[in-house]
Amino acid sequence: MSAQDEVRFYRASEKPYGPFSNLYRCPVVYEGETYPTSEHAYQAGKPRKPEVKAWLMAAPSPALLAMAAHGLYYWDVAPAWSKTKFDRMRGVLRAKFTQHPDLQELLLSTGDIRLVESATVDNPVNRLWGEVNGVGENMLGKMLMELRTELREARPDSEAA
Repeated sequence: MSAQDEVRFYRASEKPYGPFSNLYRCPVVYEGETYPTSEHAYQAGKPRKPEVKAWLMAAPSPALLAMAAHGLYYWDVAPAWSKTKFDRMRGVLRAKFTQHPDLQELLLSTGDIRLVESATVDNPVNRLWGEVNGVGENMLGKMLMELRTELREARPDSEAA
């Protein structure tokens, strides 16, 4: 695939597609709470106990939050997390990209290009949500492409021309 066929993103600071990262700092209101990043909004659904959620939310950075959440013991994780996490991520992404018109425009500006979270560290989490050296399920990229289609279809037809 050529560079024109896909957009690769990973670091929140990268221009122009860093905002596709869940670590990108922009407030997201989800289920009545305001979170500093979409990573926070997503990971807030993972802990079984409010004390563990509070501990995660207090992490000094979104990256450390993700690391801490991935390291939770199974007994600290909400019982149905493996079944609900993808729906939660879809909801969080919908909130992020509908609450921030500039981010929605950035997402829509990618047209039909494949979006890939392109990680460098090879581990199961990175291969689930993205790709490492071209290998992985790229769930974050797929969800962003689904959302892009949904947002495009929800727009007035005037922009289809």
